[in-house]
Amino acid sequence: MTHLASRGLRAAAMIASLAAAPALAQQAPADRDARGEYLARIMDCGGCHTGGALAGQPDPRLHLAGSQIGFGIPEVGVVYPPNLTPDPETGLGAWSEADIVRAVRTGVRPDGRVLAPVMPWHSYAALNDADARALARYLRNLPPVRNATPHIVGASETPTMPYLTVVVPGR
Repeated sequence: MTHLASRGLRAAAMIASLAAAPALAQQAPADRDARGEYLARIMDCGGCHTGGALAGQPDPRLHLAGSQIGFGIPEVGVVYPPNLTPDPETGLGAWSEADIVRAVRTGVRPDGRVLAPVMPWHSYAALNDADARALARYLRNLPPVRNATPHIVGASETPTMPYLTVVVPGR
């Protein structure tokens, strides 16, 4: 093959890749949603935030829609994993992508409240920007599920809903 023919093939390949760019751009949102879904799965968001999961019976209709089973944390009280779907009444509907990224990485909600200590945000703080945004976009693109979860029960209050107890060794 001559040098000129080789350059011609490279030019043709470059033009073909440029022509394919719009098609790739159209696929990008699905790829981002797939990445976000993958991250939510390996981070086990559903292990706590899916109805029935903490009882070993996850309800697919309540996927990431919060739990009626909480975590009893000494000196904190009982916290219930909230609804992560974009439902405007019971979920993250009012949260922006940046709000979700901030909460996942820093453990602070948009209202300033710190997330419960059982939320492993310290580990999630290591997410790179692209992955943190992909996770947030995935959550924001879930079908909204109206599912109110119990409110936090203070350490001196009596919970009326089931919960798992977190025991701190040595206390």
